[in-house]
Amino acid sequence: MARQVRHPFRLGPRGERWFDVALVGFLLLPVPVFLIWGSRVEALLMLVQIAPLVFRRRHPTAVFAVVAAACGVQALLVDEPLWGQVAVPVGVYSVARYGSTAASLAAAAVGLVGAGIASYDWLRPYPDSSETAYVAYALSIGAIVVTASAVGALRRTRQAYVDALVERGERLEREATQQAALAAIEERHRIAREMHDVVAHGLTTIVVQADGARAAAAQDPGVAAPALATIAEAGREAIAEMRRMLGLLRSGVGETEPQPRLTDLPALIEEARRAGTTVDSELPDPPPPVSDGVALTAYRVVQEALTNVRKHAGPGATATVRLRVDGGLVVDVSDDGRGAAAPYDGRGLGLTGMRERVTTHGGHLEAGPRPGGGFAVHARIPL
Repeated sequence: MARQVRHPFRLGPRGERWFDVALVGFLLLPVPVFLIWGSRVEALLMLVQIAPLVFRRRHPTAVFAVVAAACGVQALLVDEPLWGQVAVPVGVYSVARYGSTAASLAAAAVGLVGAGIASYDWLRPYPDSSETAYVAYALSIGAIVVTASAVGALRRTRQAYVDALVERGERLEREATQQAALAAIEERHRIAREMHDVVAHGLTTIVVQADGARAAAAQDPGVAAPALATIAEAGREAIAEMRRMLGLLRSGVGETEPQPRLTDLPALIEEARRAGTTVDSELPDPPPPVSDGVALTAYRVVQEALTNVRKHAGPGATATVRLRVDGGLVVDVSDDGRGAAAPYDGRGLGLTGMRERVTTHGGHLEAGPRPGGGFAVHARIPL
């Protein structure tokens, strides 16, 4: 069973306000006693020293300034310590906790100066006080001031550290969300490329065979049967590929057919020949050992290039497929068809998909009409 994480108790904004009100109320308890049975001046001084602490979180520097000024007035009017002096370390702590570093150092300095003045003012009525007594009083009061400032600075540093951790966690969460969104977009692009390759290849074969069978059936009806068989086979293969990818989309994982490899290129070329395209091939035997991703990319480049030959090269064109290893896996698919006369603008979805596949592996792809006629696709994929 997972261990439950217990977070430290912290007051909220409303709790902090009530805490400060309760603190000031507690510190003001002796003031009515002084007001009734003691000096009204002393009671007023203590009220001015303690009451501003209600605002010590929102205005720490201003509150400490009021407390320090009231203590300065006390040094002029009263030659003895008052209960209101407890507001000084609280004010120093508040400046160090909620104020700036410069204000914290200034408050600590004022507190230390006040410690020296207070020790002199309180011991002056006693002529037999030695210098040691003055120093002891000053050091004792100064230690309280330094401790309050140090604790406040420590709390401020810890809070800044916690805030930095929270901000870093939120930033990482945002980055993770963005990365997930980008990954989803990339996956959609990959699926779109796969769908285009499968659909374009299958439908092109079907259209070419159907046109050829229709034209030849008028002269020789027996030619239509092999063409119809090729159409049916291409359609079944396209449907099977579509089902495989749709099943992968629905489940995310599961049993699927293996991705095409270099060993499947001869079957792809033979399929193009059965569809009526003359194809010359130069494939290494055995195929070079490459990763699955590189093999799939090379297969899709050849598949899309042969599809474009059937669509654009024109009747009677001959395609050439070459595969070799030369500082990387080099794929060349060319034809002697219409070339520049074919409807080509360099921005087709098929060529864009091929280029994206090759670029993903750090390679490059060039495609365009050949100077001597025809069309060529050249891809180099690093191993």
